[in-house]
Amino acid sequence: MTATGSTTGSETGSATGLETSPFLTVDDLRVHFTTEDGVVKAVDGLSFEVERGRTLGIVGESGSGKSVATQAVLGLHGQSTTAISGRITLDGEELTTAPERRLERLRGNTAAMIFQDPLTALSPYYTVGRQIGEPYRKHRGASRRAARARAIEMLGKVGIPNPARRVDDYPHQFSGGMRQRVMIAMALICDPDLLIADEPTTALDVTVQAQILDLLMELQQEFGSAIIMITHDLGVIAGVADDVLVMYAGRAVERGTVREVLSAPRHPYTWGLLTSMPRLTTDVEKELVPIAGTPPSLLSPPPGCPFEPRCRFVAEVADGRCAGERPALPEGRGAACHLTDEQQRTLYRERIRPELA
Repeated sequence: MTATGSTTGSETGSATGLETSPFLTVDDLRVHFTTEDGVVKAVDGLSFEVERGRTLGIVGESGSGKSVATQAVLGLHGQSTTAISGRITLDGEELTTAPERRLERLRGNTAAMIFQDPLTALSPYYTVGRQIGEPYRKHRGASRRAARARAIEMLGKVGIPNPARRVDDYPHQFSGGMRQRVMIAMALICDPDLLIADEPTTALDVTVQAQILDLLMELQQEFGSAIIMITHDLGVIAGVADDVLVMYAGRAVERGTVREVLSAPRHPYTWGLLTSMPRLTTDVEKELVPIAGTPPSLLSPPPGCPFEPRCRFVAEVADGRCAGERPALPEGRGAACHLTDEQQRTLYRERIRPELA
């Protein structure tokens, strides 16, 4: 991230004498769904940037808007009941108003997505080789034979044993970890410049999880792709991300480099995510500190800070501002919170860090 995230990219540009520009820019994105009960504000004013060769981790609870926002980047929302506004710029091209035909040329080619559940994302009726090779045939005009050869090559790259034989197998003949590798092969077959990984390690055991994450990082180094990693697991973010965006109720509440956010988090919601996560270094007898309550309804979000009903530190802010005034997320490193910078540092040092010890 650059202006709306960390300063790493701009510092690198200054050092080399070249200006770096983000490959993907999302500016004030809003995705609202019309339902029988009203308008669901799934994403409500989200901005972020991603540079080539860097990984942005988007973290938050289920329903925070992570997947909805990234699916909007690829134009995957139906238009009849969905209102999308803001700007999405990919390599200098505006996508928000792009026609569907143009988006189809970008999906799977310039930008690709690894979906959360490979068993439902993969068709049970076709071999994995046919499914992996389909975007290669569509975008590169390859023959069936060339697409099959490319599929075998990609299966080998993602660590599938005997790829020349397994290319003709069906999804149900693969384990969960192997199916996820198939999804990665399909996403990478056209060497995309942007890869969106939506909870790519959900429901996988920790050993397979580590293998999948290592694979993504190795492939990023090979292809130089920008990666967006969507997850609710801060442990995953710590291992793979360069920059972090914390989302809550359709908005970004904190951002910064992974080191900044994990070593000195500023928002009470980020504190809650950290204190509710088990750690190997923590006494097994010690209870975790969960986040009280539940996320707000996106049909009628709170008028003030969306986290106010669940926040342990509302009393630290004078004049009831948390309930009546929505805090803004500052440019660069920061948090959308009415606590002052000094209060954030003090509360983290005196209240949160002891809970993490």
